[in-house]
Amino acid sequence: MTPVSSHASHGQSSLRTVQVLGGGNAASGAHVRSLAAGLVARGVRVTVCAPVEADHAYDFTGVGAEHVHVPRSSDPGSVAALRAACSGADLVHAHGLHASFRTALALSGRQTPFVVTWHDRAHADGPRAHFLRVLERRVVRAATVVLGTTSALVDRARRSGARDARLAAVSLPGPRSAPPPDEADRLRPKVRAELGAVERPLIIAVGSLERRRGYDDLLDAAHAWRLLDPVPLVVIAGEGPLHGELRRRIEDEELPVRLAGPREDVPDLLAAADVAVLPSRREEARSPFAQEALHARVPLVATRVGGVPELVGDAAELVPRGNARALADAVTRLLEDPGRRELLAERGPRQAATWPTEDQTVAQVLSVYDELTRPRPLT
Repeated sequence: MTPVSSHASHGQSSLRTVQVLGGGNAASGAHVRSLAAGLVARGVRVTVCAPVEADHAYDFTGVGAEHVHVPRSSDPGSVAALRAACSGADLVHAHGLHASFRTALALSGRQTPFVVTWHDRAHADGPRAHFLRVLERRVVRAATVVLGTTSALVDRARRSGARDARLAAVSLPGPRSAPPPDEADRLRPKVRAELGAVERPLIIAVGSLERRRGYDDLLDAAHAWRLLDPVPLVVIAGEGPLHGELRRRIEDEELPVRLAGPREDVPDLLAAADVAVLPSRREEARSPFAQEALHARVPLVATRVGGVPELVGDAAELVPRGNARALADAVTRLLEDPGRRELLAERGPRQAATWPTEDQTVAQVLSVYDELTRPRPLT
């Protein structure tokens, strides 16, 4: 384990960092927990500023960090709470656009090094889209260093005026434990029977039921799959605001699709699946589901958005976003070609082995911290 030797060699006390998280999507929340654990293990003092619900979900205190409740951005007290929490910090690291903007306001007038990580791109339509662009420019110009989880995000930060933007080595914690092969073989028929896919192909999608996830395109593609024999079953695991709308479409159009609700057994679902699909319409950075599918050796069909091509390499089939026909055709080809499915199954773990580990992620972040807090030589 890498010690914080550079600070010790300069006679400094233990580095004190503040990590700032907003509501936190699954990727950023898991990353901050992983980062906090790695930093604490290396002797860094870590305070995580986040809503109390985020600490309940990710247990920052359980890995040795201090947690300070900071309300969500809609709360007028959040900037004042952040300013107090960041007092005396050697460095502040914010995650996500809204958390970064509040942090920039809280650090105004201070010389504290300020690192920002963009885990994904914020999206909006109409006047709000312009507002988000203003926030992006304000954040990147205030940041000492911007870390982007994809090349596209790094380029966007540079175009927005970042002084220093770099590609981040970001690893989510290891995928949810997949069952061992013997257990997977035993679970597969049981899970397929529960879902209603005993003698038919099983297609799995996982993610919140939101417009940006592209589930409308997935349902459109399911029309084509009704012509196959046997007809595949599509299972969507997740919850969200589109549940009622999707359910009505499934019933009215008699689609072979089942909404399974939120599931804690995604590894079991993947172990039972023939194909996984990621039909996102908007940019995905480092999709947790895509990572789990490749780790689990499940052939993946995904839209060519954001950081997905970088993430999956040649270990998945990529299709244009918003193109239900291309999605339907790609899945159909896989279902009809066992050899291609096996090839992608073999490529998945090999591609996963190229992703940065948690240890490498912490090491890179710590090197940035060291660079920004190292005492400057006297001139």
